[in-house]
Amino acid sequence: MQGWKRKRPVYSPWLNRVKWSVLLGLTLLFGLNLAFPPPLKLAYQTSVLVTDHDGQWLSAFPVKGHRWRLRADLDEIDPRFIKALLALEDKRFVHHSGVDVPAVFRAMRSWHREGKAVSGASTLTMQLVRQLEPRPRTLRSKFIEMLRAMQIEARLSKREILTLYLTHTPYGGNIEGLAAATHVYFDKTPDHLTDSEIALLLALPQAPEARRPDRHPKAARKGRDLVLARLFKAGILTKRQFTEARQTSVLSQRETFPQTAWLTSRRLKSKAGRTGRVRTTLDKNIQKSAERLAKSFTENKRSNVAILVVDNKTMEVRASVGSAGRDRPGGWIDMTDRLRSPGSTLKPFIYGLAFDDGLSTPGSLIRDAPTRFGSYRPENFNRRYHGDVRVYEALAHSLNVPAVLALDKVGIGRFAASLRMAGADIVVPDTGDSKAGLAMALGGMGMTAQDLAVLYAALANDGEAHPLIWVQGQKRIRPVRLIQAKSARALSKILRQAPTPSGRVPHWLARNVQPIAYKTGTSWGFRDAWAVGYTDKWTVVVWHGHPDGSGRIGATGRKAAAPLLFDMFSRLPGETRFVPYKHIKPAPKGVEHFAGRADDVPQILFPPDKAEILADGFGREARGLTLTASLKIEKNRSGLKWYVNGTPVSTQSPTEAPVWHPEKPGFYTVELVSADGTRARSRVRVLPIN
Repeated sequence: MQGWKRKRPVYSPWLNRVKWSVLLGLTLLFGLNLAFPPPLKLAYQTSVLVTDHDGQWLSAFPVKGHRWRLRADLDEIDPRFIKALLALEDKRFVHHSGVDVPAVFRAMRSWHREGKAVSGASTLTMQLVRQLEPRPRTLRSKFIEMLRAMQIEARLSKREILTLYLTHTPYGGNIEGLAAATHVYFDKTPDHLTDSEIALLLALPQAPEARRPDRHPKAARKGRDLVLARLFKAGILTKRQFTEARQTSVLSQRETFPQTAWLTSRRLKSKAGRTGRVRTTLDKNIQKSAERLAKSFTENKRSNVAILVVDNKTMEVRASVGSAGRDRPGGWIDMTDRLRSPGSTLKPFIYGLAFDDGLSTPGSLIRDAPTRFGSYRPENFNRRYHGDVRVYEALAHSLNVPAVLALDKVGIGRFAASLRMAGADIVVPDTGDSKAGLAMALGGMGMTAQDLAVLYAALANDGEAHPLIWVQGQKRIRPVRLIQAKSARALSKILRQAPTPSGRVPHWLARNVQPIAYKTGTSWGFRDAWAVGYTDKWTVVVWHGHPDGSGRIGATGRKAAAPLLFDMFSRLPGETRFVPYKHIKPAPKGVEHFAGRADDVPQILFPPDKAEILADGFGREARGLTLTASLKIEKNRSGLKWYVNGTPVSTQSPTEAPVWHPEKPGFYTVELVSADGTRARSRVRVLPIN
């Protein structure tokens, strides 16, 4: 041990240079690899495919250049196709690192022997590089493809590489990827393929344009047969399979990509992510049925419609028709999410809040007579008034004045806050007049068909409001209580017994029907016609109108939207049950009258304020106009006094209604004064008939 001496290592200058050269070369390659990465971002730019809740295709959207490139999913591809692809194109795919060295040497030997390229050496990874970065077919390009292939192999797994290859493979024209090809040429998905189809799909990428079945069916068949022969030689096909596949004809068809629920799909396609797919909650069968109804309903019309169908239990949207067709006026606008005036469709929720607050019951009496609220004076649609009516009658017949009276008692702020809390994104115009907000009862705000679906589905769900769900897997949030369950059930009873559209039999007189609770609405100027209804299972919203907001005289919700609502319900699956007609009891003591009584204040029924009245003559010789007040006031005519422009209107008898004889056309002020001096006033214009 003491005599032992440590020997000094001997360094060779040549070995030292080699070591540093290798290290420098590796560093350079590593730096170049980082500085010039493969274009994998391009690899993930694929068409978006939107499906229904069962995975059935609804709509697809092309990539730049209008190329159809659907992302491949190995779990949805026939494994026999994968086996045949690897056997013919890249036998050592799972073993090499992007470059198949034995295949390269084989290709070089055959080239040297024959003087031209006889066999290829491109791996699937190299072919993927060629698809992402097309280059001229030269030796320099081949060398770059090899380097790029090794870069990709260092970054991705074999499964990821094979997925990208099957996504970008050209199949002729603007078709790229296996999924797009099987749809266009076979009208099917790639999970179950025949031997003939597998061979054709392997032959097409070798000459995509020359072998396109839709343009060159003979060349396509010839190429398919060559591939079948190779598969038979490789032992992948039996003699019988080979013979049967050769006898199969090649169809010269080309299917188009689906465009079902196109507007909704366009709105949801941003949720696709890298997968390139969005699985919605829509049901393809219900969606198609709704689209057919919308198209037939607007045939030969300039108007458009929108339809929403919601499953009440899950709040999943099963159908969404934003337009009857892109050929209709405004057909490119999704009218399910556009702000429109809801008309009278919000009246049930006003009464529902009144029930919650103990202000009223369905059997309470409410005044239906001309009433002024500051500068705002609502009128019934037909300008007729009925005096004291029950709340359920006011709602079932959609009387305007009682609804405004109810909103005045409930409170504008409370009503608006309740709708917003439930998820309805309402827009209320700021007029600066606190009483003008009462117009909300008649549609004086902006909201969407989707908002109405949320609100009416809440009635079907005992007053609990849930947001709509559009995409599978979307997380549900806690519901918000819009109204109490008892109030929701009371409203459902009233709306089920509302007068049905013309030609429809009430559910209590029919068999095997779904009892529909529904409400219609018409916005000011006939701009929007609404019908919203629900059963135990479904909520349906129908809008009918012009997307530009122009009016359609006489197009009410009852006439222009309710028939389509009932047609839609007739096409929806659901349990039918018999619900008999139920009489609604009068209100108990304490809530007999809601929002005042008709005999508290004098109200002029005729002539209504701001009316234009046609007279068949003027002076005492003419028939004249009968002046009438609310029914309870009329019972004590002896205490009433009528004036026109300050001049008393004489009556022949205290028990008879006064008759006014206008002297000439023009503007008049009609006043009614009760026994206690309370006044009502109408300003009218009288016009001659001729």
